[in-house]
Amino acid sequence: MVSFCGRLEMNFPLSLSDITLWLAVMAIILLITSELISSTEHSGNIVIEKTRLRIVALALGTGFMITVIMRIFQPF
Repeated sequence: MVSFCGRLEMNFPLSLSDITLWLAVMAIILLITSELISSTEHSGNIVIEKTRLRIVALALGTGFMITVIMRIFQPF
């Protein structure tokens, strides 16, 4: 915590690198999961909407690309 003019301000604990890494890993995991689910037969009681899973994975991949672009244009 940083004290500024008598107020306590909290620093954000994650850097842009941490967020980029998290987005990339989650997108890869979700894309692999959606591909594995689509290639198998219906298995038991598991109900997962494949299209929604794929959309979320693509959204996370897009977020990853946006953070990469932000890092490219961020001043050194």
